[in-house]
Amino acid sequence: MTQPLRRLHPLTPFIRGWKIFVAFAVVVAQQVGLERHGPARWALLALAGAVPVAAVAGWLAWRTTTYGFDGEDLRVDSGIVVRRSRRVRLDRLQAVDVVRPLLARLVGLAELRLEVVGASSSEGGLAYLSEEEARALRAELLARAAGLVAAEHADPAAGAPVHEEAPEHLLHAVPWGRYVASLVLSAPTLVAGLVIGAAVALSAWQRTAAPLALVLPALVVPVQQFFVRGQADAGFEVSGSADGLRLRHGLLESRQQTVPPGRVQAIRVVAPVLWRPWGWVRLEVAVAGYGQKAQALTGTLLPVAPRAEAEQLVRLVLGAEVGPADHDRLAVPLVPAPRRARWLDPLGWRALGVGGDDEVLLARHGAFRVVLDVVPHAKVQSLRVVQGPLQRRLGLVTLHVDLPPHIAPLVPHRDAAEAAALLATEVERTRAARARARPERWAQPAGGRSAGL
Repeated sequence: MTQPLRRLHPLTPFIRGWKIFVAFAVVVAQQVGLERHGPARWALLALAGAVPVAAVAGWLAWRTTTYGFDGEDLRVDSGIVVRRSRRVRLDRLQAVDVVRPLLARLVGLAELRLEVVGASSSEGGLAYLSEEEARALRAELLARAAGLVAAEHADPAAGAPVHEEAPEHLLHAVPWGRYVASLVLSAPTLVAGLVIGAAVALSAWQRTAAPLALVLPALVVPVQQFFVRGQADAGFEVSGSADGLRLRHGLLESRQQTVPPGRVQAIRVVAPVLWRPWGWVRLEVAVAGYGQKAQALTGTLLPVAPRAEAEQLVRLVLGAEVGPADHDRLAVPLVPAPRRARWLDPLGWRALGVGGDDEVLLARHGAFRVVLDVVPHAKVQSLRVVQGPLQRRLGLVTLHVDLPPHIAPLVPHRDAAEAAALLATEVERTRAARARARPERWAQPAGGRSAGL
């Protein structure tokens, strides 16, 4: 059924155009500053002419951009001179994000981003909508994609049905104290602190600021990355609902993700060495449909948590459950690597391990940053056995598990005969898991028990 097409929020041109205005203003300020004998009239005239032109172009772009549902697709039409019509198939929808940049939040607006199977970037992005409209549209998208019979009523203003969001319950909220401590207890932060401390001490000893002046520029990138990561995962909350997991996080730019557990390709449990005394781990997730850039921003399932709570969340996600686990599950045993693997990985060979059952494959590796990859058999795309020259002399090989970007599980330094048996077993388990799986709707995931760690 086709619905009447709707427009974006009227403030959209102003939110989109502020960067252009700031860029013009900076250029004019520079020109005026360089002009010592009089005002840079041409720059001022250019700014005065560019602002109304940009305003008119923004208004025309807003006026010609419409969206609405056309059968089982979301239709987005845009373009002033050349018209473009995009169709987003809801049966290929992987995730729906509501993003609120700082300026948009100040005026109560939000952007809706859709992640679709096979797309290298977000498809059908709608910027900007009112927060209420964005939430309602997300609920409608999730209801249509999930096959849910959502409660709806007519919206007299828009003339379109309004779907109520599925109820949710909070699964995990990261305390601020623990989150700040996890940022401080990271290798880049400690290295930067030691370098700054050494530079300050050397400057004081030599009574010159030269060492500090040499060090500070080199720390610009690490400090920037620290703040980018810090604001991106701040206030992290994980909730469960009938349409999937809902993730909320972000300080300056808040983001609300909805990820269906049945579409998760793999989960990575990361245990940095500085977190081990507190028993903390980090959960990363690979979701089909996210491009590499989007995956880098949205690949966190839980920034920091005690291991027991993280393992519980892994069970919920891979089992497509949305409520608390009501019973314990035994851990899948891991088989250690042969002792001769220490010649190739002297620091981390004791952590090497691999295991699995009928539902998941587990692979562990790392020394200072121990990583445990949990991969559902049904999500494995291909398997590769690689053997380097040193491995050949020691009779060892490495098994690679191919998945979408961001998480690349591998089983390093296994005995050649053991790896051959593991490869054959994994091929059979993958085939069987795919045979058991049913075509997924978000509210009707493929069958299977919850995977435990």
